[in-house]
Amino acid sequence: MLPFAVTLALTAVLQAQSAAPAQAPDLTDPEVAHVAVTANSIDIDAAKFAQTRTRNAAVKQFAATMITDHTAVNAQAAALATKLGVTPADNAVSQSLQSGAAQAHSALESLQGGAFDRAYMDREVAYHQAVLDAIDKVLIPTTENAELKRLLVDVRPAIATHLEHAKQVRSQLSAPARTGK
Repeated sequence: MLPFAVTLALTAVLQAQSAAPAQAPDLTDPEVAHVAVTANSIDIDAAKFAQTRTRNAAVKQFAATMITDHTAVNAQAAALATKLGVTPADNAVSQSLQSGAAQAHSALESLQGGAFDRAYMDREVAYHQAVLDAIDKVLIPTTENAELKRLLVDVRPAIATHLEHAKQVRSQLSAPARTGK
């Protein structure tokens, strides 16, 4: 599996949280909202790119689901932000996610065919696991606004379903051919 800085950024946040369990990360609700929107947008962009590269029907369908579901969550987040009069605030976690997404895209760009499909699905498995961990260990515990917290709680099962779907699609893809014996 390719190492992706997106996963590393979320992991770093989680490690900081576990290293000092008495202290929550210093994220305000507008910053939590921005992290959530950024994470969804990253997966939408990755899925759109995957649809231009893959010829595998299962990968193409998975990517379509990511676009639909993550776009819907971002629409819910935007509606909630408008209702609450809150503007999501950029922060170091969001910036790390963007940087990691650029690195992940760069790593995927050079791949074709089955190698692309496997790398994309490996990334989706790792990304959705990292997002689940961040939701559980950082975003929900840090969020003070009840409606924002409810949105995070409500979207969590969909992210878990995405993770299981990604694992299932990845398991259907053949391993790379080995040379030599």
